[in-house]
Amino acid sequence: MLKVKIINRSHHPLPDYGTFEAAGMDVRAYLPEGSVTLRPMQRALIPTGLYMQLPSGYECQIRPRSGLALKKGLTVLNTPGTIDADYRGEIGIILINLGESDLTVDDGERIAQMVVKEYTKVEWESVERLDRTEREDGAFGHTGTA
Repeated sequence: MLKVKIINRSHHPLPDYGTFEAAGMDVRAYLPEGSVTLRPMQRALIPTGLYMQLPSGYECQIRPRSGLALKKGLTVLNTPGTIDADYRGEIGIILINLGESDLTVDDGERIAQMVVKEYTKVEWESVERLDRTEREDGAFGHTGTA
């Protein structure tokens, strides 16, 4: 298990896994000044009160919660959002209301999931030609399957 340093300036529990096999940890809104209401198509940066220090070679992805997206139309705007290992500021979640009515986000509400992932750095190799494949340059829908 990977150990990650975290500061929690909210009064809510640390992000946690809902089940043993869950990949994402639920993240809560930290709104000490009161709830935030989003009109349809309105977005807002919702604070969490969390600050973390990821190890080098890791990122934290912020993803929507499927239940909020399906039932309310509330989702993370830049999904997945990326928190880099060298970022030390407060983690904020950009939410958008894609529903048809106003939605209120309350203090302590689970608003997103976070997944900590290892990544690989790449080094570009400029070439004149790429290896051939069966697909070649076929784009979206190229295979004709759903």
